[in-house]
Amino acid sequence: MSTPPLIGRIGLVTGASAGIGHAVACELATLGARLAVNARREDRLVALAQEIADRCAPTTRLADPDRVVMVPGDASDPGVIRQMLDEPEERFGQPVDLVVVNAGRGLAGSVLTSDESQWEEVVRINLLGAARLIRAAGERLAALQKGRAWPKHPADIVVLGSNVGRHISPFSSLYGSTKAAVASMTEAARRELGPKGVRVTLIEPGIVKSEFQGVAGYDEQSFGALMDKFSPVLTPEDVARTIGFVVRQPAGVHLCDVVIRPTRQDYP
Repeated sequence: MSTPPLIGRIGLVTGASAGIGHAVACELATLGARLAVNARREDRLVALAQEIADRCAPTTRLADPDRVVMVPGDASDPGVIRQMLDEPEERFGQPVDLVVVNAGRGLAGSVLTSDESQWEEVVRINLLGAARLIRAAGERLAALQKGRAWPKHPADIVVLGSNVGRHISPFSSLYGSTKAAVASMTEAARRELGPKGVRVTLIEPGIVKSEFQGVAGYDEQSFGALMDKFSPVLTPEDVARTIGFVVRQPAGVHLCDVVIRPTRQDYP
């Protein structure tokens, strides 16, 4: 049996209770990483930890239930961010070296039509929360890489953007503007941290079927028709598999920016 490619790595996934975050946590665990997982809903994290243990059971080395650290809370809160980075190091005896900045939320409508009462929350979670985690993780990973033999050891920050951040849509322009800002911030962090041996990667999915649409307030009938038009749309597992491919590359190889769409999605 071959050695799983992420054995020896410690991952952190925010927004891991559902959708892409849940799928990414399962993918990284299956590839061998030990994990810290974060979400607001602690009961979902408990279920995720059990799912990971069950999924990894056929591989004896990965069946240890202590492979997952749960850190419930708001992923944009500085105190929670410190916990997410400190607790796995305390548990596993080595620092996090693979961070997936996934926590975020959508908002239906444009600058003219979206619910203005939700704007600050969307900006706080999608942009400020991502900035705080990129900063905290970037400082730690840069220090970590300085102290070990690179390029033997990769270190990754993977940030979830959206293709509506790249190609803004009038139907979700407030949300898309936060993802455009995240894309710029991620590229700037790549230029700053890449020379220090830290890969910073932007993942920009197209339409992914998950509970994201319901939380964002998209009209079920019209958005359902859009998904039917582009069917089959992406699943969270499609995005997770892509991230797994990115982070298991040799340390000197970096897929910096990945756009992933359903084959039939022409816009955006």
